[in-house]
Amino acid sequence: MRFLLRFTGFLFAAGSVVFLVGVAGVAAGIWHFSRDLPDYSQLQNYEPPVMTRVHASDGALLGEYAKERRLYLPIQAMPKLVTNAFLAAEDKNFYEHGGLDFTGLARAGVLYVQNLGSNKRPQGASTITQQVAKNFLLTNEVSFTRKIKEALLAMRIERAYSKDRILELYLNEIYLGLGAYGIAAASLVYFDKSVNELTIAEAAYLAALPKAPGTLHPVRNRDRSTERRNYVIDRLLENGWIKQAEADKARKEPLVVAIRSNAAHTFAGEYFAEEVRRDIFERYGEKKLYEGGLSVRTTLDPKLQVIARKAMAAGLVNFDEAQGWRGAMSKLDISGDWGVKLAEIKSLSDISPWRMAVVLETSDQSARIGFQPGRELGGAISKERQTGLITLDGVRWAKPVAAAARGKPAMASVSQILSPGDVIYADPLFDKEGKVVEGQYRLRQLPEVSGAMVAMDPLTGRVVAMVGGFSFDQSQFNRATQAYRQPGSTFKPLVYSAAIDNGYTPASIMIDGPIEIDQGQGNGVWRPDNFSVGSYKGPITLRDALKQSLNTVTVRLAQDVGMPLIGEYAKRFGVYEELPNYLSYSLGAGETTVMRMVTAYSMFANGGRRVKPTLIDRIQDRYGRTIFKHDQRECRGCDAPEGWKNQPEPQLVDRREQVLDTLTAYQITSMLESVVQGGTATILREVGKPIAGKTGTTSDAKDVWFVGFSPDLVVGLYLGYDKPRTLGRAAQGGRIAAPVAKDFMKLALADKPATPFKVPPGIRLVRLDAKSGMRPNPGEGGRTILEAFKPGTAPPDNYAAVVGVPEGEEGRVPQGYPQAQTYPQAQGYPQAQGYPQGYRPEGDSIMRPGTGRLY
Repeated sequence: MRFLLRFTGFLFAAGSVVFLVGVAGVAAGIWHFSRDLPDYSQLQNYEPPVMTRVHASDGALLGEYAKERRLYLPIQAMPKLVTNAFLAAEDKNFYEHGGLDFTGLARAGVLYVQNLGSNKRPQGASTITQQVAKNFLLTNEVSFTRKIKEALLAMRIERAYSKDRILELYLNEIYLGLGAYGIAAASLVYFDKSVNELTIAEAAYLAALPKAPGTLHPVRNRDRSTERRNYVIDRLLENGWIKQAEADKARKEPLVVAIRSNAAHTFAGEYFAEEVRRDIFERYGEKKLYEGGLSVRTTLDPKLQVIARKAMAAGLVNFDEAQGWRGAMSKLDISGDWGVKLAEIKSLSDISPWRMAVVLETSDQSARIGFQPGRELGGAISKERQTGLITLDGVRWAKPVAAAARGKPAMASVSQILSPGDVIYADPLFDKEGKVVEGQYRLRQLPEVSGAMVAMDPLTGRVVAMVGGFSFDQSQFNRATQAYRQPGSTFKPLVYSAAIDNGYTPASIMIDGPIEIDQGQGNGVWRPDNFSVGSYKGPITLRDALKQSLNTVTVRLAQDVGMPLIGEYAKRFGVYEELPNYLSYSLGAGETTVMRMVTAYSMFANGGRRVKPTLIDRIQDRYGRTIFKHDQRECRGCDAPEGWKNQPEPQLVDRREQVLDTLTAYQITSMLESVVQGGTATILREVGKPIAGKTGTTSDAKDVWFVGFSPDLVVGLYLGYDKPRTLGRAAQGGRIAAPVAKDFMKLALADKPATPFKVPPGIRLVRLDAKSGMRPNPGEGGRTILEAFKPGTAPPDNYAAVVGVPEGEEGRVPQGYPQAQTYPQAQGYPQAQGYPQGYRPEGDSIMRPGTGRLY
């Protein structure tokens, strides 16, 4: 008995020693592993990298930018179904344990012993808290050291933060495949839904992904993914979080996903979205763009953007097709499965309804074509093969280039144009009533010519539509903002603005006739001419000169007011930074962008106020704080914390610079209306609304332009080859660019009232003879107009001939006019009526308005 007691005592003592040594060892181990544990307190202020989302003006999603596709969602906004699904899959006892699940640890330990030597990865027993510790603070290293640190951190995190905070961090950080981090982003990526719209089956599939997102691909490994999803559904049922009927229904649902594209989400908005991305990058840098969680509200109007894209594409295609058929894109061996071979050729994704196809067989009357097959979500080529017919009606435009240039008749045989193996584009064929002809298609070719269009609100500078080329997929170069081209005659209104600000009126008379400019320094003599070479109008009003886009009048104006002053106007309007003092630049010989020209014309439309173009209305940070706002106008009385108490209405205070006199801006607008009503842009009359604008055709017709506006919309565009070359001898802005603007504005303004341009206070409207610029005599025929004058500049009720002539300038003939001709009598001005201001009857001398000096 004594021996037994001694032995028991010995065992107790030994056990105590072992226990104490064990405790000491554990304590030492904890102390050892705790020395270099990461600071878990950083979780309190954790800001995960969150994607930046860009929206159109109506709230439609335009684009998303991120290195990790993540949207941070507070735990309060997470549906119970979704959180329960993740708890069922990962840690059903999450709200009961203190950071470690000892039952799970024991199970994992037994499996580890059983799998020794099998090279199998040890099964984890990590709780959600442990996964937070690993994902945020540790690495993915498989070792006991990392597991010990993970456990220690998990217990500390549990003491420092609430369960909801830990679950929130986990559900927003976890990687769920396809570049998606967190449940909010994964819900969009896999199902194109918000988390609140997920079904039980969909939530269960997302909850299944954390274990192995790479191997649970919904297409490549559909069976395994479905099995794992159903396992989660079973756990939801087992825990009492769903009912039996709901579980049975969810298991039967097929695993169907709608994987979301990374591209721009608004059709035809790719150029706009990319320009916004560049803007944000320049403002805030790469990290803020891709990780800052910015919410960007842009100025884009999706409806107008689609209209602009279609109008511009149609204009490019129509011009290109008129040049003739250049041949197939490439040749393909159609033996065997042509679909697989065709699928390997890159096609443009943003030119719908055009589709790439290969010609399978041809005859005189038709060609059978096979369309490029699509790809399934896993990347596999679809096994479906679609075919159609291109009939003779679908190729009538496609004369070979040489034949088109000689004006030969349309093709009489399809086989003259197409042959088997030709890779082409085709789109549905429409009949004369505009209905799709079933099964028949029209031959298409990618246009060589390109161009750009910008539409802007003239009051605010908000860009509502932008087209940077035919296809963003083909070329990401944005011709609206990056292509510097000669604007041609669209620059002339700035020259006229400088003249009207300095003594001229729209009724002032100038000479349209030959002119020679000695360029000095051995550069020879420059003889500018009108578009119709050798055709001159003689004395003509400034209104008619701008309406007919007469070059010689513009050069004479530039000579008089001086190129330095015109350069100042060009800089003030933002067209050029510095304009060389060469008279040729008054005809638009410098280079600028469509965006700059549209911005300049906006200042005519809004009464001369400074306009700063913008694609962004507002930017908010991840917390909803506004960090940028385009509209800087002060709103007096907008803050009414106590509500309406009969106080005065709020007022917007506009402190923007007055770039151009308001009265001058209206006079130019009125003159530009004449361009549409009876000048080079008469096709715009089909819009049926008040429109002002100007066409432009550069030297050798390398570019054609139109820039114009209604009271609340400005549009500008050009067409030209990226590597400039002539568009043809007959190319003019009025024939090629203006019809595109007409197509756009007709639809864009369809729902707008026909609001006339507002006449500002101070403008006096006087009825004049349109040709002479004088007041008409009663009873006389001839066309009359209401001309706009500033105070004190209207012509008198009657005229007296100018008799005083500065010494030494008697009888001087305007440069370039033959001595035998006499003006203005040669234009039919009656002698008895006198002469308009600035004219003298003796000889041909012309007096500068209001100065008494001849020129």
